[in-house]
Amino acid sequence: MSALHSLIRLHRWQLDERWRDLATLEDLARKLGEERLRLEAEDAREQKAALASPEAARGYAGYAKRLIDRRRKLAQSTAEVAQQIAQAREALSDAFQEVKRYEIAEASRLRLEEQREQKRHQGVLDDLGIDAFRRRSMGSE
Repeated sequence: MSALHSLIRLHRWQLDERWRDLATLEDLARKLGEERLRLEAEDAREQKAALASPEAARGYAGYAKRLIDRRRKLAQSTAEVAQQIAQAREALSDAFQEVKRYEIAEASRLRLEEQREQKRHQGVLDDLGIDAFRRRSMGSE
């Protein structure tokens, strides 16, 4: 196994890790979006309850303050995850380029090796042809 082959395997493993990292972050972003929707639905229910009952309306003010804080924290988390996703995509792109670089180098090495082998094989065939020609030439004299 060539050193390049080992490097390709290592970098492919790293590329897979970057894919997993990105998938995890995208899953987290999806869950945060679901949480935002859940908060909106909860707020709609609480507003409806507050309109239906004066006792519930008094408690809604405290709930609304906590809801605003939860929304702010959720928006901050969503922004942080979005930034992490952008960084993860960049890392994935870099890892992909690194793998491609090593794969191209390995393909070039294999192509050169094949060309050397073809030249060596052609040299052997040429030598056989020359020997056969000499034997025929010597035999006809």
